[in-house]
Amino acid sequence: MDYTVYYYNKTILITGAAGFIGAALVKKVCEENPEAKVIGLDSVNDYYDVRLKEYRLENLTKFKNFIFVRGNLADKKVVENLFKEYHPDIVVNLAAQAGVRYSIEHPDVYIEANLIGFYNILEACRHYTPEHLVYASSSSVYGGNKKVPFAVDDKVDNPVSLYAATKKSNELLAHAYSKLYNIPSTGLRFFTVYGPAGRPDMAYFGFTNKLIKGEKIQIFNYGNCKRDFTYIDDIVEGVMRVMAKAPQKRDGEDGLPLAPYAIYNIGNSNPENLLDFVQILQEELIRAKVLPEDYDFDAHKELVAMQPGDVPVTYADTSALEKDFGFRPHTKLRDGLRKFAEWYKEFYG
Repeated sequence: MDYTVYYYNKTILITGAAGFIGAALVKKVCEENPEAKVIGLDSVNDYYDVRLKEYRLENLTKFKNFIFVRGNLADKKVVENLFKEYHPDIVVNLAAQAGVRYSIEHPDVYIEANLIGFYNILEACRHYTPEHLVYASSSSVYGGNKKVPFAVDDKVDNPVSLYAATKKSNELLAHAYSKLYNIPSTGLRFFTVYGPAGRPDMAYFGFTNKLIKGEKIQIFNYGNCKRDFTYIDDIVEGVMRVMAKAPQKRDGEDGLPLAPYAIYNIGNSNPENLLDFVQILQEELIRAKVLPEDYDFDAHKELVAMQPGDVPVTYADTSALEKDFGFRPHTKLRDGLRKFAEWYKEFYG
């Protein structure tokens, strides 16, 4: 990508720095802004294979302008001390407990990370007034909306999972703090992010792990699901552009500040049918020699009913992002899955 965002002498706090999107964002910011100071916070929990998180962090140690702090976002003291010591100019909150299905069995973790943790960030922003708070929301807030593509001004009051409800809550809390304390904040609704060193609980990664072991993969809703798969590099470029341009502070007719608040979708605007997605994935896994050429995929595929918390389609309307930032994700699914398959071969041998 030839687009560069410069953050001269800025201090940037990125939470979830050992996570998939967080680590990729830290890398990009540090590479392009050696004079910026980047603080990364992560608890490095064991929701999935910790080796992956350690691998991502290991790749960031080469950056002299990166400081890593291991700590829990839900620990108010940890967050307060970070803000007190570093006074970040820009805060990017990517730390969260992710996953729709996991939230059905483990609700406590979502309340702690996604609600208490985010509240701690908002409180710290209230007292230390950074220029811009950017935070991860999710396409899951659209729930079972029938109108597609999903636009940021669509009604999103009917979440179908606890995970989605916590992400919608983040947007509501951010709006209240933006209005009350004039904190510029931008929420980003990410659509099915994938790529090298991604999350093992995501379909493309989980399918690969199972196929290698000779296990069956389950394709939900009998293959009639569509997902707006968005490649990690596109997500990172979108976040970097948004970070640099906070919503403007201005007063309303009553003389009180209007909330300097915005929401954007970051998605590929090109939903793929799950069966087509699996077909491309298997072709790329064979090409990268992750799987043998004579692999019998039909014997390892099972079409099953819809899972609780899932939705049949996700489809991003990114017109607001294009209008305000001149950017829309563009990586083709095959190109992205090829990079994932090559990385997988290299990482797991």
